[in-house]
Amino acid sequence: MYDDIRPYQDDEVVPVIQKLINEKELQSSIASYVMPAPYRLFPSVCRYLVKWSLKRRVKRFKTVLDVQQEVAKYLFRLVKKSTDGFSFHGMEKLNMCKPTLFVSNHRDIALDPALVNMALFESGNSTVEIAIGDNLLTKSWISDLMRLNKSFLVKRGEQTRREMLTASKNLSSYIHYALTKKKQHIWIAQREGRAKDGLDKTNSALISMLLLNKGKDKAISEYLQLLNIVPVSISYEFDPCDKDKAKELATLELTGSYQKSEHEDIQSIIQGIKGHKGKIHIEFGSPIEGDFEDSKSIAAAIDKQIIGNYRLHESNISACKYLSEESADSQVLTQFEKRMLHLDNLQKRWLLTMYANPVLAKSEIEK
Repeated sequence: MYDDIRPYQDDEVVPVIQKLINEKELQSSIASYVMPAPYRLFPSVCRYLVKWSLKRRVKRFKTVLDVQQEVAKYLFRLVKKSTDGFSFHGMEKLNMCKPTLFVSNHRDIALDPALVNMALFESGNSTVEIAIGDNLLTKSWISDLMRLNKSFLVKRGEQTRREMLTASKNLSSYIHYALTKKKQHIWIAQREGRAKDGLDKTNSALISMLLLNKGKDKAISEYLQLLNIVPVSISYEFDPCDKDKAKELATLELTGSYQKSEHEDIQSIIQGIKGHKGKIHIEFGSPIEGDFEDSKSIAAAIDKQIIGNYRLHESNISACKYLSEESADSQVLTQFEKRMLHLDNLQKRWLLTMYANPVLAKSEIEK
């Protein structure tokens, strides 16, 4: 059931891991990252060493939990190394015994759901199943890796309207099944693609997809109780991918289009994971409840919480002041100057705008 999109189950872990160990592209990816200089000279030897190391390290992995516990070790180490502190708040008011659909703003491809998982893990709660677009999974082994870590696929490459509707209905049905039958928490981004301009806006089409599985005889308010949607605000003091995002936004403004390079998403994932992010905060909102007219009104209610609960950092405030020609924190401005080296004026404006927009959005919602 849902075999084409669901995460892998415990009885699939060992054969999938064996398949991954023998995947040459994965061996090459790890070798080029861990030992770049030797790999350039002796690729075959380095791939062999990676394969040997993988065999030794993963032989104890028998279940999905085994995989996630190993991932957690690296995640905690990574957050400590690449941030100036990670905090979260709001989970204490939630009933975490009830399966929850976390709808989150989206700034980083891999870290957003990983950090939500970290907050859940630290609080003694079970981790989420993660919705991930299949456009990011350009190789079968990447898909295998993600599905081992409790990810399920959102199909985005369907060619016809009928195929798209079928895929959406299947996804809606799976989310309902995961929440009600598997009793799993779920993470899904509020929109397709990252909010590169810093404006967190829920796509009402996402809500429409979630409601596709609602029977005609069931009220929206009743189905929302079942979905238990909780908005989540993730704020990064600094974005490791801000320069690339600024270049993309400037190109879009100048030409009206932007063409991604072949491995751009993978590079963004690596850059987002490794790059320094300053302070990170996650704020968990309250369940979306009540009578709503349609998907747009539900999306607006989610936006109100995500934007209202967004923790502003000094980077946001200083960028907003600078663009308004007000005096701003000199230390932060010095950091921005370093980040904006080699950018042209339009790209610089976009970089500052992506940091300033949460301030403007928050002031609007609080009026």
